[in-house]
Amino acid sequence: MTIPMRPPTDGPGAAALGARRGAPRSRPAGPDPLAPLLDLPGVRDAAEAARTAVDRLLGHKVLRRESAGVSSESALRGARASAALEGVDVPLAQVRTGDVSEPTLQGALRVSVALGSMVETWDRAPGQVLARMHVLAAADLAPADDLGRPSAQAGPRLGGVFALVTGATSAPAVLVAAVVHGELAAVEPFAVGSGVVARAAGRLTGIARGLDPKAVSVPEVGFAELGAPAHAAALAGYRSGTPEGVAGWLVHCARATELGAREGLAICESLLRG
Repeated sequence: MTIPMRPPTDGPGAAALGARRGAPRSRPAGPDPLAPLLDLPGVRDAAEAARTAVDRLLGHKVLRRESAGVSSESALRGARASAALEGVDVPLAQVRTGDVSEPTLQGALRVSVALGSMVETWDRAPGQVLARMHVLAAADLAPADDLGRPSAQAGPRLGGVFALVTGATSAPAVLVAAVVHGELAAVEPFAVGSGVVARAAGRLTGIARGLDPKAVSVPEVGFAELGAPAHAAALAGYRSGTPEGVAGWLVHCARATELGAREGLAICESLLRG
């Protein structure tokens, strides 16, 4: 199985490149490049568990009147967790005060806050959005000339990622998000900031494809709870392209999504208590 996309000449990347941009994304016109993922060991059950957890969150009564507040807190916690996975672990209470000078965390916060403004553009111009994400994430970490500019060797594989974002598939949104995240994390298109960008792109895919349209879950917290070593091991499995490795990554992402939904519920409950 070759889910990790080389210059798209075979496998899902090539099939996705043929998807018509205007086709309904839930009903691909030709062979569905991601549908076989559901048959990998443990993937279907993990995806269903993630969807159920997010649906439970979206049904919380607080969201009828406080969805913006939950989304804002989710963005804050997500950014902190994403930076923690990069080795910058700042207490949430300190992040909430705004007393943060560490550039990786500052970049993660900028990206997280801006995701809402990127939703409408993501499935039409993902390259543009990805460049914007990197500018926000690495503004204080990379030379100005490198901001928003992926490496040349990443270009062909990024084409496959963009085709997945704009293309049609009947695969659950949680799996599409996992593949987008995995591809960007595996190819590391930027010398600095690729991890933060990959997680943000995965989250944005879930928002744009209707998994979490209110942006109230916190998948980054789920990844942080599972731990950086587990994250690295799952990504290594995805990079291998073996069925077992790809399945492991997809299950890992679905589990993080499930835990992130629980974090969203905790935010709702805290607002409910006042």
